[in-house]
Formats: sequence, structure tokens, C-alpha cells
Amino acid sequence: MVVRAPNKFASAAYFGSKNSSNPLDYLPEGFLQRTRDQGLVIPSWAPQIQILSHNSIGGFLSHCGWNSILQSLQKGVPLIAFPLFAEQRMNACLLTDLKAALRPKVNEDGIVKWEEIGESIKNLMEGEEGKEIYKRLRDLKDIVANALKEDGSSAKALRQVALIWKNLDGNQK
Repeated sequence: MVVRAPNKFASAAYFGSKNSSNPLDYLPEGFLQRTRDQGLVIPSWAPQIQILSHNSIGGFLSHCGWNSILQSLQKGVPLIAFPLFAEQRMNACLLTDLKAALRPKVNEDGIVKWEEIGESIKNLMEGEEGKEIYKRLRDLKDIVANALKEDGSSAKALRQVALIWKNLDGNQK
């Protein structure tokens, strides 16, 4: 798990009065001790693509930034959608509609409780909905791989855009 402290662009109001640049200060009390034999917590930055490529990764709790989504789909890693702000909420809706992610439930105060995160992880790893998402991600991984090939839809679309821009530039002289 990679954690970062909130920055000036993301609200940290749900953390109470904490005002720290140390991301570990935002974890629940005793978290590191309770999980030390079950995983690894990396404060700040991690090589996300390499981590998502590892065969031991069973899911990705993501803020639903577009790069993270694309990397997860490319590697076939299911998501738990945990948007924070801006377009991330829309991306989370898209992912859940595509059956590529689970979305933890928000309580009556607009907060996602840690118990709900735990339930989402359990559902992704062991539940029927999680199994369906894993199947869906295998298909999406192939679709993404085909789109990224030299003759794939993504490459073709990019070439078309480049051609349009080239023609626009030539017509303006």
C-alpha cells in the first residue's frame, strides 16, 4: 500500500485536526503493527506500473485518476474505486458501470468507514461480485492490449488526430 499525506488540492477535513506532511500520521492507530506481517506500506511514491504487474496483486484501491485507471486496466487488475475530487468521481462511476471496480459505500455523514473498505476488499477477493470483476478485467486487459497495438484503435485514433492537426496547421498559413 502506498500512502501520501493530503495536499493543498485534496481536502483532509475527514482526518480531523491532523496537519502533518508525514503520510504515516494519517493511518489508523496501530495499523503498521497490525499489518506488518501481511503487507508493506510505502510512504509517498511507488513504481505503480511495476507493482500492478506483479502476479501477487489481487486488486488496487485507487483514487480513480485517469493514469491509474489505464494502468490498472492494462495490467488486468480490478479496482476498488475511492475517488477524492475532480473527475475522479465520474471515473469511479464509469468503472463501476463497466463492472471493472467495486465502490465502497459512503455513510450518512459522507464518509467511507474503514470497515467498509475492509468489506470491499473481502468482496473483491472472495465474493461473487469480485469473481465477476476478475473475469471482466481479463477481457478488458485483452481489449486494451489490442487497442495499443500499432494497428489498434488507439493508435489509429491518435494518427487521425495528428493528421487533422497537421491539415489545420497547413490551412492557416
